[in-house]
Amino acid sequence: MIMVIKLILSDIDGTILNDNNEVDSDLKQTVKELKNKDIPFVLASARSPKGMLPIAKELGVLNNPIACYNGALVIKDLQNDEYSKILSHELNVEEVKRIIKTVHDKYNNVSINLYSGSDWYAENLDKWVKIESEITNLTPILTDFDKLIENNPVHKILLVSEPDEISVLLNDLERSNYDDSSFYLSKPNYLEITNSQVSKEKALRELTSTYNLSLDQTMTLGDNYNDIPMLKIAGLGVAMENAPTDVKDFADAITEDNNKNGVSKAIKKYVLR
Repeated sequence: MIMVIKLILSDIDGTILNDNNEVDSDLKQTVKELKNKDIPFVLASARSPKGMLPIAKELGVLNNPIACYNGALVIKDLQNDEYSKILSHELNVEEVKRIIKTVHDKYNNVSINLYSGSDWYAENLDKWVKIESEITNLTPILTDFDKLIENNPVHKILLVSEPDEISVLLNDLERSNYDDSSFYLSKPNYLEITNSQVSKEKALRELTSTYNLSLDQTMTLGDNYNDIPMLKIAGLGVAMENAPTDVKDFADAITEDNNKNGVSKAIKKYVLR
């Protein structure tokens, strides 16, 4: 496979992080080698900016763009409180209100989490919020959602419960004519909602424009359904071995799983060879 990769866009959870939420142990050195070749390594995740900050810091990519909320917010200068926005797509306010009302009225066990800019908001510290807090090492701001929505843009909603309840909720929402919202599962029990214009594909297209590159010069790495759009359009889309079979079907290549440094191995094989 002969191609010249000039930009790499990589998912985080299940991709550069192993099952213990540790970064691929060879990736820091691999990113240094990429930097020497002027090849940006860009992180793309459903996480918030604050949730991505320690990983970007560990890898030394704070000066690169970061695609947060699956591309709903693409920023630079993540280390600064006043980071610069490359791209921002917020959810429709009325649709946010409808979604919250549906959950409150019919799905009492579902945890609602709202993300605005770099901040994570919750109504209370339920068990799902505590689990997410342990994963991300962040603490949400407890607030009244009605007041928050009126005064702040919402970049992402995260709904969490048992997989069976989330499946029913997803079907309910998809039948309810939300024209400006997109629904997808990032885990069997994690339902993510962003503006319908948001995807990692669009983030990749924006990044190629920023760096004046073609899609053929890009490599993407991911492990889940929300990674499919970027795997399909990149010059080289690489799926992790731990990805579901129907995600792998859209990839050009398969690397080892997230517990075996699959990302750094793929970069060495296809980019630094």
